[in-house]
Amino acid sequence: MSDPITKMSTPPSPSEKASGLYGESTVLESQVQNDPTQPVEDHEEYGLQKALKPRHLIFISIGACIGTGIFLGVGSALKSGGPLGLLIGYSLIASVVVAVMLMVCELTTFLPVSGGHIRLAGRFVDPALSAAMGWNYLICWTLILAAELSAAAVLISYWVPTSQINPAVWIAIGSIVVLALNAFSAGIYGEAEFWFASIKVITIMGLIFVSIYITSRGGPNGESIGFSYWRDPGPFVQFRGIEGSTGRFLGFYSVLAQASFSMIGAEMLALAAAECRNPRRVLPICLRTVWIRIVFFYIVSVFMIGLIVPSNNPRLGTESTAAASPFVIAMTTARIRVLPSIINAAIITSALSAGCSDLYTTSRALYALAQKKQAPKIFTRTTKNGVPHYAVAVCWLVGCLAYLGSSAGSGVVFNFLVNLTALSGILTWVSIAITYLRFRAGMRAQSIPRESLPWKSPLSLFAAYWTLLIVGVVLLFSGWEVFRPGRWNSASFFSNYLPLAWFPALYVLFKFLWKTKVVKASEMDFVTGIKEIEEDQRRCDEEDALNQPTTMLGKVAKYFE
Repeated sequence: MSDPITKMSTPPSPSEKASGLYGESTVLESQVQNDPTQPVEDHEEYGLQKALKPRHLIFISIGACIGTGIFLGVGSALKSGGPLGLLIGYSLIASVVVAVMLMVCELTTFLPVSGGHIRLAGRFVDPALSAAMGWNYLICWTLILAAELSAAAVLISYWVPTSQINPAVWIAIGSIVVLALNAFSAGIYGEAEFWFASIKVITIMGLIFVSIYITSRGGPNGESIGFSYWRDPGPFVQFRGIEGSTGRFLGFYSVLAQASFSMIGAEMLALAAAECRNPRRVLPICLRTVWIRIVFFYIVSVFMIGLIVPSNNPRLGTESTAAASPFVIAMTTARIRVLPSIINAAIITSALSAGCSDLYTTSRALYALAQKKQAPKIFTRTTKNGVPHYAVAVCWLVGCLAYLGSSAGSGVVFNFLVNLTALSGILTWVSIAITYLRFRAGMRAQSIPRESLPWKSPLSLFAAYWTLLIVGVVLLFSGWEVFRPGRWNSASFFSNYLPLAWFPALYVLFKFLWKTKVVKASEMDFVTGIKEIEEDQRRCDEEDALNQPTTMLGKVAKYFE
């Protein structure tokens, strides 16, 4: 009889494991985690329903990559880093996003459970890390929800000044829309996100084509702009007047935090996997195009922005409305009068879409924490449609921090939350890299071949170390400017370094409360739930084979069904 550990294509179910047919080198999670925070069967989902369709998951992954950061925040990044500094900064963070998605897809196609990488951190690293990661994720995305609602209020002020209508009115309308789309079923959220993401894609593509027109013949005098702004004022900016290569490097480095805020969220795809039919088939489809989305939506966009707007334009970074968006500045300069309002409307839908995704993400993270007894049990309760309604309600209430913007100024609140959530969000990337490295160590220790994985990438191991390197540098030096003589700013210091304090504090707290231990590589559980997951995959494949349409019209109808 062949060794069952090296034949992982049909791993044993827990009942088969208990029958004594399998050796001692593969260990169940229930044998490793004897504390009350860990349920026996990690694959079991008691309340969520598989209401998300493949097209929903694909467009959720697209929508997660496009938020208000690419429309609004990129202006201040251009002002600080110059066109080449902007391009390099966004390209560097984009490479990290692709690296993170390689790791997430390999982990979650193997075990598509609710909570995704958050749950798997407890299975392959330490239950305390899973709890810290989950609560950090919860804090991060509830704050991003507040930031997006605040941004929506700011955007509307492009048409209606705050002197006429208080921003709290628009924040209230936006928050109600976000709650309504998350309150009924994951399918409704997925459908809304499908159309929201479609608007984002059309907007980005339209902006790129308009930018090409502006740079080729749409200048203020009808002349071709080309790379003239790369020559004057130049490809880099001397940051805060610091001369030489040091000033240019610091200008580039200042772009990284804004780029991180713009791109965090691609990994939320893993949280939706448990509510999607046949995730082992759908997740690789989403991943195969993630680099295309990153390159086209971000790298091409920031490249075009560097061509159509000079980095010394006085309007960059001066407002938080669409009037300060580099795209709108370029259109106004080129005397294109209609498009700015259309773009502003599209950006508002982007903010609402991001808010919907944020609420979905936080409620599922809280649900996963409650399932593992790392949050109050009440948050495991769901409606008959599979919505964790108590988790949704609490996360929505925390997102109402956006109302601070009605008195303190929505722009001030947005900028503070941007820095706070950017650093908090990329801490999740660090945790994913650690989880993946431990996952690989467990496979080696238990002689499990990588060929047994449903999806894998030859770059995943390099991706983990690359993520740790780049994100580590960004985290440590993100708030360096406050330490310059005469530059101290308490809000900037706390927004840049508070996440670096609360994450390890949460980890130590949960480790002390539950007396958890780091899971040994030889004791990691690569068995529990795999049998059930593969049976579900086979059933879905059989159903798809029977219901496969043969005509083009039938394929289109099935895609939208």
